[in-house]
Order: sequence, then structure tokens, then C-alpha cells
Amino acid sequence: MTSVDGGTTPPQGNSFWVDLLGTEVRYRQAGPYRTRSVEAGTGEPVVLLHGISGHAETWVRNVAILGRDFRVHAIDMLGHGFTDKPQIEYSIRALAQHVLGFLDEIGAPRAHLVGQSLGGWVAAFLAVHHPERVASLVSVTGAGLQLDADGAALTEQVGQKVAAATTKALDTPTREKVRARLEWLVHDPSVVTDELVETRYRIYTRPDFAAIAGDMVAGFTARVRPEEMLTAERLATISCPTLVLWTRQNPTMPWPVGEAASRIIPDAAFHLMEDAGHWPQFEKPSEFQAVVGGFLRSLTEQYPAGRTVGDGRPDDRASDPLRAG
Repeated sequence: MTSVDGGTTPPQGNSFWVDLLGTEVRYRQAGPYRTRSVEAGTGEPVVLLHGISGHAETWVRNVAILGRDFRVHAIDMLGHGFTDKPQIEYSIRALAQHVLGFLDEIGAPRAHLVGQSLGGWVAAFLAVHHPERVASLVSVTGAGLQLDADGAALTEQVGQKVAAATTKALDTPTREKVRARLEWLVHDPSVVTDELVETRYRIYTRPDFAAIAGDMVAGFTARVRPEEMLTAERLATISCPTLVLWTRQNPTMPWPVGEAASRIIPDAAFHLMEDAGHWPQFEKPSEFQAVVGGFLRSLTEQYPAGRTVGDGRPDDRASDPLRAG
């Protein structure tokens, strides 16, 4: 089967070991926190941020491919996966500070941030509040959008849906509950492999994760901080090249909200994927890589030697055809 990027689509049941051939697992010190990352490639840094209760394996089908053109880091965010899980009040700001600590650790003054769901919220928060550290932003079915007065009610509804689905899996986890949570994320449940279920089950049943999971999920759903929401006013301040990627079958925030956000962010591009749910990077990796990889390459290829993406020059984005959206 030929993929949209001209390659061959791998079988959906590939083992993680096959998908991650050529990558490396690293443990780095991001500020005070020991942080796991899955890394590949050389070049400009790209940091991949997963969703709520997720982990680096969210990006198992993307790290090696994107690593052909970039230095890619798929990290376990603070409180997730095999990264440290301090007993703190979890917030978007706390996760953002952890990402900044990771950028400091890898020696990156700025990086391209690709965030899915909660990761998209964190990445956009950084683009708003720390623009000097964000070379570009890709928000994949990103959370945290609250574009108008009606958006507050929608955000609350979405938060309740996410909290219910996640808490059900976290409350005395079983493989069956974990599978149900993962199948909720996708349009085609057949892409959820036994290996993916086992990976998340083992993370969910770790004592350190169980100790903080409930409060952490509540912090991003039931106890949302108004100052951390991605309002229209805040989105309008984003100055880096931006791609908003959504899916028609996303089970959380409907795609017109993502498209509206892309129209608020100056010069942002928008791409809508068909037949995919909340995890397009896993469910349709060939299309995802063609779109996201193409967006990132279009940015890096337009800069002559000695310049870097996001250096703030006013003509940086004018010649980029993807910016037209």
C-alpha cells in the first residue's frame, strides 16, 4: 500500500520495537525532575508532547520518521510515564516549566513543539508566554481552547468527558478498562494493539502514578485555571509559525473549534484529517507525517545558513505557503 508521502504504509500491528528501530531511550534531568525521552535524528530540535495520562509511546509511529530531518524528543511530561511524579499541584504552568527545563537540558534555546491534546495546550501556553523558546507550534487536537463566552460551557463539557473516560480507566485499572480508554481515542478501534494496551496498563498500575493520577487529571479537567485557558485574546498573541491539525471524528473538542482557533492565531495553517479520532499521529501516521513533517521542513528549508526559525524577523513567515491556511 502506497502512503501519501510516497512510502509504504507499515502494517498497523507493528511492534513498538520495529517502529522505534534506530531511536534511543534517554533519561535527562529537566530541572529537578528525572525525565524520560525517546529520541532520534539530528538537526533542529522537535519536542513531542502527549495528552493527559499519556506517555512517550503516543508518538511511537512518528519519532523515527520525523527523526530523518530533525532531532526529535518524545518526552514523558511531568507526572506521566516514567518521568518523576512529584506531589505538587499540577497545572499547565507546571508542565510548561518542566518542558522549559528539558529544553535547557538539551541545550536548545528554542524548539519546534508538537503537542497532542494536553500537550497541545502546554505547547500553545509556551508559545503565548515564552515565545522566545518556541520556533514553531503544531497543535494536534489540542486541549484548552476557550474562544468565546459559549466556549466556557463547551470546555467544561469536554473536560467532563475526558475526566470520565480517563478516571474510569485509572480507577482500579484493568487491561479491559485501559483498552476501552484507548479505543475511545481513535476512530478505528482495530488500531489499538495488545502491546499498546499492555504498555499503558503497566504505567497506570505503577504506584508512583497511582499516587498522583486522580489529582493530576482533576487539575486539567475539573479544576481548570482561567489564567491558563487559551482564549482568543491569548491565541492572537502567538507569533511563531503555527499549524493546527484536527480530525473530523475527534471525540473531544469538535473540529470547527480547532479551525476557528487557526483563524485567530496570526497566519496559522489548518489541516483537517478524515477517518481519525483524537490520536491521528498513531491512527494515520503516514498522513500525519506528510502534513506535520512537510510543515516543519518548509520552515527550516527557507532559512539560509546562520539563521534560525523563530528569530523574530518580520519577514520570516511571509514567503511560507503553508501559512495561508
